[in-house]
Amino acid sequence: MSRELINLSPDLKRLEDEGYNLDVRGAFALVHGVPYVNEDREIKYGTLISDLTLAGDRTTTPSSHVIFFAGEYPCNKHGQRLSFLEHTSHTEVVFENVIRNHSFSNKPPQGYKDYYEKFTQYINHLFTPVSALDKSVKVRNYENPIPSNHVSVFQYMDTNSARSHITPIAEKLANQRIAIVGLGGTGSYVLDFVSKTPVSEIHLFDGDAYLQHNAFRSPSAPSLNTLGSQYKKVDYFHMVYSNMHKGIIPHDYMLTEDNAEELLVADFVFIAIDHGESKKRLVDVLIRAGKPFVDCGIGVQIVNDSLIGHVRTTTCTYDKSDHVYERIPFNQGGNDAYSTNIQIAELNSLNASFAVIKWKKLLGFYQDLTKEMDATYELNTGGLAKRDFLD
Repeated sequence: MSRELINLSPDLKRLEDEGYNLDVRGAFALVHGVPYVNEDREIKYGTLISDLTLAGDRTTTPSSHVIFFAGEYPCNKHGQRLSFLEHTSHTEVVFENVIRNHSFSNKPPQGYKDYYEKFTQYINHLFTPVSALDKSVKVRNYENPIPSNHVSVFQYMDTNSARSHITPIAEKLANQRIAIVGLGGTGSYVLDFVSKTPVSEIHLFDGDAYLQHNAFRSPSAPSLNTLGSQYKKVDYFHMVYSNMHKGIIPHDYMLTEDNAEELLVADFVFIAIDHGESKKRLVDVLIRAGKPFVDCGIGVQIVNDSLIGHVRTTTCTYDKSDHVYERIPFNQGGNDAYSTNIQIAELNSLNASFAVIKWKKLLGFYQDLTKEMDATYELNTGGLAKRDFLD
């Protein structure tokens, strides 16, 4: 992807063609080997780093004039700091093996029209004192380019994590194999959220067709013609989300006691089905295998012409599973709120959000101070009850 991005972006291609040591990693461009002067008037070499603003598969006008720098703070030929560049100074991991020490801010009145202009202006600021001390030093030193061998799981680059400076945190989710059981309202929102993370595989399990009622409680907006095609849910959502993520794998059948062990290929499982007997078989298999999972549940009822109910998220890990059979309802029918099957998009989305947030907490993406393994949000009070805490 980085090679294609450079070839399709005239500004990046120009940097490379003119001999700058350009490297593209994820949604960042780096120019290595930039000469500068430190406080001891020594000539050193650092790396300039900019996040990229992209329009599909090519660069567009930079959204920020700020640039990052890996190295000591640059100085003039007398060893005095270049204060006109000063922005912030602190160590931060941009992504694996790349640490920035400073950020610079030097904005021309009209801003930067492209990344060639942005990089070369900052390079010139750093290089001018170097040239004053030693005219033999070259700023264009494309002799040993640093190749990028990273293969992305996305069809296009994740510029959101780059812009938010959370790429190293997002990488905690990388290489995970995820299974989603059930692509109704909640499961489809789980897919929507997980597809925007760098997990390696997302296995979809559901044997039902994508019908008109599904369109009103799941993400995306299918056309009438699409609904008329009566795709299997897994095929429809594979078609939609493969536009973004390469690792979506559809399984167009229900999981039973005969094939439940197929879930064990995953590192983490989201269960988003209502059928109690089927759910219990899956839970039994996952607990025996020590496989972590989140079970999602919504209970909504009509009371006095309004809806009341709750959204439940029950988490199970290898270290904590003794609460699961008490918290997850496996019965069907009767007065059980889950049997009413009232589902509304925002509640499905909320249920999925709680589940995905908990998964991310387990991996250290979000901080988790309470480590509850069961949480229930009450719709009419707004209360959130947390139970079964991990020691």
